[in-house]
Formats: sequence, C-alpha cells, structure tokens
Amino acid sequence: MKDILTKGEFRVNGSLWLEGNGTRFFGPGPVELLQLIEETGSINQAAKKMGMSYKKAWEIVNRLNEKVGSPLVITATGGEKGGGSTISEEAKQMVLWYVSLRERFRKFIEHETEKLTG
Repeated sequence: MKDILTKGEFRVNGSLWLEGNGTRFFGPGPVELLQLIEETGSINQAAKKMGMSYKKAWEIVNRLNEKVGSPLVITATGGEKGGGSTISEEAKQMVLWYVSLRERFRKFIEHETEKLTG
C-alpha cells in the first residue's frame, strides 16, 4: 500500500459506537453525557457543559434507557435540594467498558497507520 499512497500524509481513521436494531445509541456523545451527569448530578448541567439543549440530553437519556432495558440515568424530582440525577451501576460499567474499547480501537488505528506509512 505504501507504493500506492505516495502523495500526502495518510492515516487510518474511524469512529466507534454501539448500535441496537440498526440505530446508534452509545458512543462518544452519550458517554460524555453520562460522565457529566455523574460529575454534576444534573442532566441540565451536563447538557450545558456539552453545549447541548436540555431537550436533546433527555432524548439521549431516553434512547439509552430504552435500548439497554434498564435505567442508566436515575432521576429524583423536587425535594429540598430540587432533585437531581445520577447514573446507575450499569451505566458506570458501560462507560468503563466503552473507554477501554476506545483505547483498544485507538491502538488498532495507530498500528494500522504505522503499517500503512512505515
């Protein structure tokens, strides 16, 4: 392949997500949203940190909960502190798995790029 690709700088690239019944539902955006919900205790605050509308964040949360079959985001309404949100243990496990998968994917891409250009 090195003999064919002689002009410019080339690299292997790609994106990684999970699909359920042909629909993307778990990838970099949803993972970041879950991490920020855990960090802030709020879907609204997480959405703001991502520059995302609250409505869009709720759509992602609902899609995640629907595809996985158990709540990944647990909400509490009202109360003295005004409610809030947290992520379930299953969500934490999925985030850790995805972060690990991304690292393996990154190494694969680096390895294939080295083979392509080295």
